[in-house]
Amino acid sequence: MGRRSPFSLVWQNRRVEISWYGGGCVRLRGKEGTIAADAYRSVVGPTGRGLTADIVTYSHADPHPEVSRGKRGGHAAPDGRVVRPTSLEPAFQLDGPGEYEIRHVLINGVRTYRDDQKGAIAGPNVAFVYELDGLHAVHLGDIGHPLTEGMIGEIGAVDVVCIPIGGRLTAVRASELVAQLDANLVVPLAVAEDEAEGQQQVARFLHEMGVGQAPATQARLVVTASSVPQELTLIMLEQRGRG
Repeated sequence: MGRRSPFSLVWQNRRVEISWYGGGCVRLRGKEGTIAADAYRSVVGPTGRGLTADIVTYSHADPHPEVSRGKRGGHAAPDGRVVRPTSLEPAFQLDGPGEYEIRHVLINGVRTYRDDQKGAIAGPNVAFVYELDGLHAVHLGDIGHPLTEGMIGEIGAVDVVCIPIGGRLTAVRASELVAQLDANLVVPLAVAEDEAEGQQQVARFLHEMGVGQAPATQARLVVTASSVPQELTLIMLEQRGRG
């Protein structure tokens, strides 16, 4: 995926809204469409708590399939393991590497892994790159290793990186990944199941990034292709859809 299409001027003032629903689940909403990433039932509940989207992407197999399947149905991914929340059943689902265009949204799934042994321990992962209203964002899923040069090339230049903190990555490795991608907007996602542990891991990550005091949390990130800051900026999001 290229840095900008020939029609990028059309998108300069189109707003993209990014919200966090807990764990690694985020929603990106723009004029061209709405994307939900890693909206597992074990994260957002069997009904999805009001989370809707045109496209849903899953970076890896459901971490808690026994919770997700529950008593009622839902649609399973081709591997039979990911069951969508009912609110996302109408969405177009992606869960593998490849290049896609859906509703004028360009998506590139890049093969990565959930460990540093090429998936031998924890299995494969897909980092999804979205081009939505001229904004380039990458959701790294549950990645567990630094990127190779080939992976960096496949991901391309991005404006926003949503990075898991408290999962497979140490704080040091997470900061290294941010440096590799060279994005100016960084959204840490606390993915540790224990909330206190997640906060500690985020604090360590901020320390590695040279941030002395955590930025104030905000309900959502609203950004346009033309409003991306020129310097590295960390965005702390409030979790939506609790309860």
